[in-house]
Amino acid sequence: MKKLVKKIAERTLKRGLYNKVVLPKHYGEAVIINVAHHFPAKGLKVIGVTGTNGKTSTCFLIHRMLQNSGYNAGLMSTVAYGVGDNLKNQIHHMTSQSIGLLMSRIEEMKKDKMDVLVLEVTSHALAQFRTMGIPIDIAVMTNVTHEHLDYHGSFEAYRNAKLRLFKHANRNKKGHRLGIVNSDDDSAAEFSDAVKNVIAYSLSISDDKNVMYPHDLKLTPKGSKYTIKYKGQKINIHCRLPGSFNVANSLAATAVGVALGLKPRQIEKGISALKSVEGRMNSINEGQDFNVIVDFAHTPDSFEKLFADLRPVVKGRLIAMFGSAGRRDEAKREIQGRIAGKYCDIVVVTEEDDRDVDGKMILNEIATGAEETGKVIERDLFLILDRKKAIKFALKTAKKGDTVILLGKGHEKTIERADGEHPWDEVGTTRKALKKLAK
Repeated sequence: MKKLVKKIAERTLKRGLYNKVVLPKHYGEAVIINVAHHFPAKGLKVIGVTGTNGKTSTCFLIHRMLQNSGYNAGLMSTVAYGVGDNLKNQIHHMTSQSIGLLMSRIEEMKKDKMDVLVLEVTSHALAQFRTMGIPIDIAVMTNVTHEHLDYHGSFEAYRNAKLRLFKHANRNKKGHRLGIVNSDDDSAAEFSDAVKNVIAYSLSISDDKNVMYPHDLKLTPKGSKYTIKYKGQKINIHCRLPGSFNVANSLAATAVGVALGLKPRQIEKGISALKSVEGRMNSINEGQDFNVIVDFAHTPDSFEKLFADLRPVVKGRLIAMFGSAGRRDEAKREIQGRIAGKYCDIVVVTEEDDRDVDGKMILNEIATGAEETGKVIERDLFLILDRKKAIKFALKTAKKGDTVILLGKGHEKTIERADGEHPWDEVGTTRKALKKLAK
């Protein structure tokens, strides 16, 4: 039955009926729910963050900075939602919730006297009008790379969905009405053109005084330190989240602080106050003599950046374990395998959220990419469908000084298989496996 439904859906998409039937349904639902809830987001100051990678960490950095600066800041992200320090974990996978749940939560959060909302926004949410009725004061773009083409059909359609956040901000008649754009991204021009006011940021040193970039950047396994000189201000940033990609995320958060008129010291304290984000570059230590990291990375771009950062600082072997979701962008699987094979000494391929797709087929598609880099099955490339067994294998394979990185699930509390969702705890499963190994 599921296969039949899938075939019908695919034919519907090809015939263009999706745009004629499904999207009007989403639009009508959005209108009805906003009216029923009396437009709960009206009057709120909202910072919307979109992009393929880095959305969640950027949202957490902005939220912590605002909270430290005296705002009663709300947060809605992949990982958690709530006001101030009273954050609740998200249980299901969806980043931007259904519009009904989203409006209900905004109503709930406004009762806690929320004065600003930091909202993580996906391309699906924008395409399906889930953010209708939410005023956007500041729109933030982290990057736009290969993802969700199974739904959008093309990269251009995917990018255009994300552009809606910036066009929506440009229509907002109050507040700052500006965009914060990663100028290193190939789509930067389209996002900059979508709003009247722009703050650009970049990891590269620029002669353009309107671009915010890091001076004297120092990267360590525990984070980064750098200085920003922007329009007469000097801001010394200490970001405790490791990786060059988190330098970019902290630049985006800093740009938000500047846009809101925060003082340099407020921005500095706010950025350094965030010590970690669940499921993002979390180090797991149970006394083992090798490094273990859990991260949510699940796209080719995030793999490339993550492995490129790790490879120079890993003293021993780099062991990566990951999968690729079923009923999602199939084209990225071989690319993920190729990137992992290029950087890693050992690659362990496993389930991620296979859903009703043949897990062994997904593993073989990933393996094809890894084999192109010279990896050989049962030598330095291993296909283990059960994720718990794959984690145990990766940890058991590690020797003193190695680094094991477990990718794709991060903070998520469920794993989706053919028979539905099952409880999942990547960090907890890893800790248990390490404790057993120590006995």
